[in-house]
Amino acid sequence: MEATIDGTTIHYEEQGQGSHRVVLLHGWGCDTKLMKPIADALSGEMRVLSLDFPGHGQSGRPPEPWGVPEFASATRRLLEQLDFLPCSVIAHSFGGRVTIQLASEAPALFEKLVLTGAAGIRPPQTEEGRRRSEQYRRLRKLCDGLKKARIFGKLPERLEEQLRRKYGSRDYNALDAEMRKTFVKVISLDLTDRLSQIQQPTLLLWGDRDTETPLWMGQKMEKLIPDAGLVVLEGGTHFAYLEQAPRFTAIVRHFLMEE
Repeated sequence: MEATIDGTTIHYEEQGQGSHRVVLLHGWGCDTKLMKPIADALSGEMRVLSLDFPGHGQSGRPPEPWGVPEFASATRRLLEQLDFLPCSVIAHSFGGRVTIQLASEAPALFEKLVLTGAAGIRPPQTEEGRRRSEQYRRLRKLCDGLKKARIFGKLPERLEEQLRRKYGSRDYNALDAEMRKTFVKVISLDLTDRLSQIQQPTLLLWGDRDTETPLWMGQKMEKLIPDAGLVVLEGGTHFAYLEQAPRFTAIVRHFLMEE
C-alpha cells in the first residue's frame, strides 16, 4: 500500500489485530523486509505497521534533501493519515533518530518506545578522525581549485570520486549524489539533548558487539531518558534484533503487552 506524504510516496504494510498498535521503523539503507520477522512474530497479538522511509525500499525519494525533522514529519503525517495514533514504536538505527525526534517533540504520539541499536548520539571525534577530516578538506579544496581552472578536463571529477571512496563511509558511498546530501543532513544532527525530553517508557535492546552504534550509546541513552531500561543481547551486532529474533521478540512482547 502507498500514501502520498510531503511530496513523495511512502510504501507501508499493515498486519495483525488487537488493541495494541506498534509501528516498526527500519535503519538506514534497510526497508520493511528486514523488519518482517518482527512484524510476523508480533502480529498475532497486535496491529503492526511497517513502512519504507522515503529513499528506501519501495517508497519514493524525498523531493529535496531531507534531514531528521523532515523524515519525522512525514512519518507523523502518515500515522495520522492512517489513524494509527497513539501507538508504540520499535525502531532500529536510523529509525531511532526519527523516534527520538518525534517522541521528544510530541509525547502524546507514542505509548512505549523500543530502541535497538538506535542512532542519534554523535560520537566524539578521535585524533585520527580529526586528521582524516583535515586531509579531506585540504584535498577537496585542491579539487575545487582544479575545477575552477577549467583546463584539466575530467581530472578534477576523477580525483573527487577517489576522495569520496577513500574518505566516505560505506553508507555514504552507496548513495547517489542527491541522496548523499540527505545522508549528510541526517548524520549531522546530534539528538543527545532531546533524550531527556522523552517521557514514554523506553526499552533499549543492544548488541554488545555493535560497532555501528556501540553499546556505550545505549548506556548513555539509559542514563538520559528518564524512564528507560537497557537489555544487552550478548554476542549481538548492530542487527542483534534479527540475529536473536526469538529472544528479542519475547522481551519486546512482554514490554509492550504489560499494563
